[in-house]
Amino acid sequence: MASSIKSPDKLLNNSSMNQFFKFLFASCLGTALALGLLLFIGIGWIASVAGSASEKEKVKISANTVLELDFKNQIPEKTNNLPMEPFDLEKKDVLGLNDIVATIHRAKEDPDIKGIYLNASIVMLGKASSSTLRSALDDFRSSGKFIISYAHYYTQGAYYLASVADSVLMSPQGVVDFRGYSSTITYYKGLLDKLDVQMRIFYCGKYKSATEPFRADKMSDENRLQIREYITPLYDIFIKDVAKSRNISETELRQIAERYDGFNAEKAKQTRLVDRFAYEDEVFAMIKNRIGLTEKEKLNRVSLEEYFDAKGKKINFSVKDKIAVVYAEGEIHDGDQGEPGTILDGKYVKMLRKIRKDDHIKAIVLRVNSPGGSSLASDNILRELDLCRKAGKPVVVSMGDVAASGGYYIACHADSIFAEPSTITGSIGVFGMIPILEKTMRNKLGITFDTVRTQKFSGFGSTVYDFSPEESKLIQDRVDWIYQDFLGKVATGRHRTPEQIHEIAQGRVWSAAKAKEIGLVDDLGGIDRALSAAAKLAHLEKYRTTEYPETKSGLEQFIDKLTHKKDRDDSVRAWALRQELGEFYPIYKTMQGFKQNSGILFRLPYELSVN
Repeated sequence: MASSIKSPDKLLNNSSMNQFFKFLFASCLGTALALGLLLFIGIGWIASVAGSASEKEKVKISANTVLELDFKNQIPEKTNNLPMEPFDLEKKDVLGLNDIVATIHRAKEDPDIKGIYLNASIVMLGKASSSTLRSALDDFRSSGKFIISYAHYYTQGAYYLASVADSVLMSPQGVVDFRGYSSTITYYKGLLDKLDVQMRIFYCGKYKSATEPFRADKMSDENRLQIREYITPLYDIFIKDVAKSRNISETELRQIAERYDGFNAEKAKQTRLVDRFAYEDEVFAMIKNRIGLTEKEKLNRVSLEEYFDAKGKKINFSVKDKIAVVYAEGEIHDGDQGEPGTILDGKYVKMLRKIRKDDHIKAIVLRVNSPGGSSLASDNILRELDLCRKAGKPVVVSMGDVAASGGYYIACHADSIFAEPSTITGSIGVFGMIPILEKTMRNKLGITFDTVRTQKFSGFGSTVYDFSPEESKLIQDRVDWIYQDFLGKVATGRHRTPEQIHEIAQGRVWSAAKAKEIGLVDDLGGIDRALSAAAKLAHLEKYRTTEYPETKSGLEQFIDKLTHKKDRDDSVRAWALRQELGEFYPIYKTMQGFKQNSGILFRLPYELSVN
């Protein structure tokens, strides 16, 4: 009988293989269990967040309720139209300006709401948005209901809102930062020179000063003139509105600002910027007394968001005819992927095509709050708006805080254009900027480059070589051509000649009142006026509005980021940069915007910040 004897080597090999497969199986099983556990925990956590959100969804509005307003966070034009913070576990919806105004109007008619408590230390709003919100608060007061404002420290923007209140209260050691408007621009040329970065700049128009911080170390006379000419009307509106509400003459208010009396609490009270000093507990006691509650009774306060959730939006679904309100908010970029609060041409083109094919949508109101961006993306969006008009849907534009350069470009063919009194618009100009890093790489890092070309322009566009005269001419010719096209588009929309538009273009920024005077806008007014005009053009007696783009709730955005690694990583990176850079983050964001948009830009000359 034949026997089989295995060698020690084979026995050893079999034993090793058995051990290997045991370890492999154990590892796979452990990994699978760990992933399963993580998935279970993740689903449970998301469910708990969603559950807690739904539990908090409805707040009962009882009698003697006070509506509490706090505008310390950024307010978008449309609800949730901004990126959420990656580590914000509450996932609250962020109300847009239009919903905030509608909610205040609703509270005015609600007998359970007795008044408003305005927590007004900081207000994150542009000038036009502040005016819109202030008008809504003024209208609320016309019902006979009270508004009490309180802050430890009033910024100028916060005080503008607070001044509409019946009582303006402040901490005994507080400050009213009332000192007039200024606009500061950061210049980078000195830094670029130290880094040996050569900025090759191409532009049209003596006012197209977006490039100025990269080619000069101070303002040009033209830029200084245009800034003064638009911040002065903004300040005039501020003074006029505050003077009326506080019953102080405009002349006296300007003198108070000149002396900076608000920096001293006692002087702020003496000059009637504030009515009295108080601590927060005293403010709540005053409110209780105002609505007839005893000291022991609880003051029922609800936030704006809670009130909005409790009441919902009024929509009459029995009305079939609709006006689409399209919010064009943020910078204009190429592509279709990006955070909420940016205008992506791919996304907006698809959206406008959908609107064009919807037979129930009879007109479009385009709400623009944008400094511009990519010329190509702007042109693609304008084309789709033109097609909507050709399909018989009137287009009316409502301008927000800023509708400049590309923001004006997408608006220029509208049937009517309305601007808020504090809107900044115009900036009809074109520029391109390309950093040349050849000297930086050689002098700072010791890196050099060499290239083999098959044609004269084969290496065109590289940032490691300076442009030849022929290459520079190519770019400047393209900038000039795009500028002429911009002039032609505006001339067509505003029924002028390109030469007439050139006289008021060249990158110059205009206040709303001046823009009306020179024909860039038709009239002054808010989104309500634009809706009325659109309804009239579409021959609508009854209609309801539908809003675009579709936005996701905070929780939906969070789940999206969990399931899309790139979105999650981008969000975390942006959050970290915001924390690290602080007030300098907008500068970084602007530079990233330049980087994201390939080619030539239609953009506001700078980050607009009037303080």
